[in-house]
Amino acid sequence: MLNLSKIISQYIEFCKYIKGLSDKSIKAYSNDLNQFIKWNGNNSDWCSKQIIENYIKHLYEEYKPKSAKRKIACLKAFFRYLEQEEMIDASPFYKIKFKRREEIILPKSVPISAISKILNTIYDMVKNESISEYKKKNVIRDIAVMELLFASGMRIGELCTLHPYDIDLKNKVIKVYGKGSKERYVQITNKDVVSALKNYEKLFCNEMNSCGYFFCNNRGNRLSEQSARFMIEKYAKMSGVDMHITPHMFRHSVATLLIEEGVDIRYIQVLLGHSSITTTQIYTHISLSAQRKILAQKHPRNKIEIINKER
Repeated sequence: MLNLSKIISQYIEFCKYIKGLSDKSIKAYSNDLNQFIKWNGNNSDWCSKQIIENYIKHLYEEYKPKSAKRKIACLKAFFRYLEQEEMIDASPFYKIKFKRREEIILPKSVPISAISKILNTIYDMVKNESISEYKKKNVIRDIAVMELLFASGMRIGELCTLHPYDIDLKNKVIKVYGKGSKERYVQITNKDVVSALKNYEKLFCNEMNSCGYFFCNNRGNRLSEQSARFMIEKYAKMSGVDMHITPHMFRHSVATLLIEEGVDIRYIQVLLGHSSITTTQIYTHISLSAQRKILAQKHPRNKIEIINKER
């Protein structure tokens, strides 16, 4: 019987160097598979149908459906690898049939009014004559970050790992490296966003050359995802927006607002870098929710009163 710990280590190496998965994906795969090792203990029959069924039951008992589903998918991919490498005759998942309805959790977004408040607050800071040059420089960077985050809908990790050569402000196109090292191109059409990026680029050219990334801090290092999160929290508080806002909520806002404007879902899929359109379709639920609210409040039928209707 194969040594489970050893073969999982080999599989992680395969995912890293052959499949080229991101560090974040590698970490998630490692955690999920090591969790299976811990649960399995010293049981040598770890690839049997019964063991896998018991583990699936355990996952749904201990975790939310979405987390359990992800862990099962990871384990399924691992057994597929074992089969392809002829370490086992067949994956036990072929013999297991399960279908569990996953609760639809609508992603939280930021209202356009709140985004407008935040952006106006930052732009007002630049105009403040009492602000120091050091602070003004940082605010100009923060404007560029916030503008690009909302204009592109990219993940904060994608934004913070952009390189100077990924930004083509002349043609207003940005190359984004998404999940699984997949590349996509995002067009920036708003003149204020382009101007914000150009202003930032002029001020931070030395820092960019020093660290090799487009967005930097004053020490010449790459702007971290955590710093960007703190940035958003700070400006939300300063602008009087009474809600906890994360960078990913900007991404949800872009998708939701585009859906509500009638943009084809396939364009939104490409913009966000979703490998499957089913991921993007979650935003159609939000659109239907908004539609229901609008119809309930604004539909002209509400103005018609039937005088003699039966009680």
